[in-house]
Amino acid sequence: MRLSAETMAQLPAGVARPEYDRGQACGIVHFGIGAFTRAHQAAYTDACLAAGQKGWVIAGVSMRSASVADQLNPQDGLYTLTVRAAGQDDTRVIGAVGQVLVAGRDHADIAARIASPDCQIVTFTVTEKGYCRAPDGSLDMARAEEGFYPILCEALAARRDRGVAGLSLLSCDNLSGNGRQLNRLMLEWIDARTPDLRDWFMQNCSTPDSMVDRIVPASSDEDLDALEGRLGLRDEGAVFTEGFSQWVVEDDFAGPRPAWHDHGAQIVPDVTPYEAAKLRMLNGAHSLLAYAGLDHGYSFVHQAMADPELRSLVQQLMTSEAAPTIDAGEGQDLAAYAAELVRRFDNPALNHRLIQIAMDGSQKIGQRWLDTLAIQQARGHSCDAILTGLAHWLHHVSGDVRPVEDPQAETLRGVWRQAGAGGVVLAMFGKGGPIASDWTPTQADIAAIDGRLQSLR
Repeated sequence: MRLSAETMAQLPAGVARPEYDRGQACGIVHFGIGAFTRAHQAAYTDACLAAGQKGWVIAGVSMRSASVADQLNPQDGLYTLTVRAAGQDDTRVIGAVGQVLVAGRDHADIAARIASPDCQIVTFTVTEKGYCRAPDGSLDMARAEEGFYPILCEALAARRDRGVAGLSLLSCDNLSGNGRQLNRLMLEWIDARTPDLRDWFMQNCSTPDSMVDRIVPASSDEDLDALEGRLGLRDEGAVFTEGFSQWVVEDDFAGPRPAWHDHGAQIVPDVTPYEAAKLRMLNGAHSLLAYAGLDHGYSFVHQAMADPELRSLVQQLMTSEAAPTIDAGEGQDLAAYAAELVRRFDNPALNHRLIQIAMDGSQKIGQRWLDTLAIQQARGHSCDAILTGLAHWLHHVSGDVRPVEDPQAETLRGVWRQAGAGGVVLAMFGKGGPIASDWTPTQADIAAIDGRLQSLR
């Protein structure tokens, strides 16, 4: 029997569940309603609704498939969130998601939701590749046709034409300056497709920066089966996460917002130092663990962290290479942050798969590794841990060791074929290569990466 509004009363007494009116107005439309959002932003919003705030139910939009809609819609949008620590699971029901729509199939309904005066905020967790950026950072118009840009701008134009207020467009993806990037990319689309919308968009909409942090592994069939055994109901949309959660948002909203700050979110004037620490320390270390850990034969983060060599590399990356490039904000203790990250990575209850982290590396390593390399290079320093990570990433994207899930997979494999092991570093990261950044590998960098590649191949 599936979890639903009708069956929720059959849950064990210790499982908390929503008691607010779930039929209230939809104030948020969210693009990319995957597991992370359900464990993070939706949980914060659920807490706001439970505290008596009204008008903030979320309409989720699935961009690539109907799988999440098939999971949640038969359950009336309900799902469980389980926080995992060693030897203990704490499960509650989240009711903040009212419905999941599917891009393409539900185009008209999605546009109508965004155009409605009830909608105040559009949020995004579409992953780095969902912003459809070309290698130089500009908007790839052909890919953007299949993304959120057409439907969002159609709805914004409808709001303008009806005299409805503008929206806050809140990116919650791991992009440096995610709000600023979203603003720039939106304007590129508007200028190319609907130039008459530019002035209204600039005057009425905002794109705050944000930083999100919570480890949310993909749910396995074994997870769902075990949960069903505990609850007595099947939850196809269940998500599992750690106890830690952080959300830092720039105080730049075009209109009302939920009181997320009452439930742990930080609303600040400048997100930059928090974002830099997350991208370069947490995400940078995760990517190192992913590619190196897979090459060492591990499947999960906690397994890779138990390897003394990889643990040392992670600590070196975070404390010696990344942290010195970050201008810490007031009260931000980067040494304590690094120690907390190590504790989180060690959590054996999460089973965070390395292959999940390894996805879409071409979209990630710029801000996770190459920004740090560029800053340290300008200071005359090298970064051995990151160079080791780059060797493992190059080994991964060769396509010779495991399947590669990356929007540039064929391009990267083509560079390998043409340049070969001896020339791939400069061909990949040098001028005109597919991975653009402010870092240019020196001969010493190339030799270091080549040496590690030879040992891997």
